[in-house]
Amino acid sequence: MVVICLGEILIDLLANQLGMPLEQVSDWAAYPGGAPANVACGLVKLGTPTALISCLGTDEVSGKLVRLLTDIGVDITGIQYSQTAPTRQVYVVRSADGDRSFAGFIDRLATDKFADVLLDAEQLPEHLFSEAKLLSIGTISLADSSSRAATDRALELAAKYRLQIFVDVNWRSMFWDDPHRAKLVILDVLKLAHFIKMSDDEAEWLFESIDPQIIRQKLPQSQGIFITAGAKGCYYSLAHQNGFVPAFDVDAVDTTGAGDSFVAACIHQLCQQGIESISPREGSANQNNEAAVKFIRYAAAAGAITTLHAGAIDAQPTEAEIVKFLSEQTI
Repeated sequence: MVVICLGEILIDLLANQLGMPLEQVSDWAAYPGGAPANVACGLVKLGTPTALISCLGTDEVSGKLVRLLTDIGVDITGIQYSQTAPTRQVYVVRSADGDRSFAGFIDRLATDKFADVLLDAEQLPEHLFSEAKLLSIGTISLADSSSRAATDRALELAAKYRLQIFVDVNWRSMFWDDPHRAKLVILDVLKLAHFIKMSDDEAEWLFESIDPQIIRQKLPQSQGIFITAGAKGCYYSLAHQNGFVPAFDVDAVDTTGAGDSFVAACIHQLCQQGIESISPREGSANQNNEAAVKFIRYAAAAGAITTLHAGAIDAQPTEAEIVKFLSEQTI
C-alpha cells in the first residue's frame, strides 16, 4: 500500500427533500461515506493503492460497506469488527441549494455507541505501515478514548516508518462533548502533520487566521497547508509557494464528499510527484508557483466534479475525468 487512511466508514442518509429540517424529512437515500473511507476510495479511483483502517459492526450495513471497498479495490486488511456496536449511520439534511449539514444519528443513539469509536490500537496491522508512504487521518477518531488510542498508535507507527502525515481537520462538533478539549487535542495532532487541510471556519477557530503562511509559522514542520473556502476557492501554502486559487463554477447537486475528493487528489499528487516537484528552485520562482497552482486546480477539480452527483463515493472522479474537466475550463 502507498497510503493508509484511518477513521470512520459509515452510511450517510441523505435527505431527498431539500430545504427541510430533520423532523419533516420522510424520504432518505443511503450513501456510503465517512471522510477517511471517502479519501481511501477516491485515491484508489485515481490510481493510488490505499488501505482503510476502521471498525464496523457485524450488521447488514457493515457487509455492504466491505463489499463496496472490495469492489473498488481498497485494501481491507485493517478493518476490525465489533460484536456489540452497530455501524454508524448519519442523517444529512440539505439546503435548497444542495449544501448539506449533519442532523443526527440513526435510532437517536449517542455518538459513542457506534462501532467506529471502538477501533483497537492493538489490532492495527503494523506491516501496512512498513510498506506505506503516507498516513491520512481526520479528527473524528480523536473524540473517543479507544479510537483516539488507535490514532495515536498509528501516528507512532507513521513516525517509526517515516511516513508523511496528512490531516484533514473535518471538525464535527456533534462528536465531541467539550469543544475546548477538542481544540487542544486537534492542535496537538496538527503539530505532527506534514500536510493539513481545513476549511476557513476551522482555520479561524484553531488559529484565528485564514492565512496559511501565518499558520505555517505556528506549525514549522508542515510542508503544505490548504484552507478551503467553499465556493470561493482555496488558500494555500505549499512547498513555500503561497497563493489563492478560485473555485470552479459548477451547478452543484450535492456537496457531500467534495472536500474528501480534494484531499484524495492532493495525496494522489504527492505520492505520484513528490513535494520536490513543487519546491522552489533558484531562478525559477514563477515556474514553481505555476506548479503549485496546477496542483491546487487538480484537487479543486476533483472536488467540483464530486458535487455534480449525489453521494460522496459514487460521484468521485477518475484521473481521466479530472483531466477532461480541466481541459474544458477557460481559466
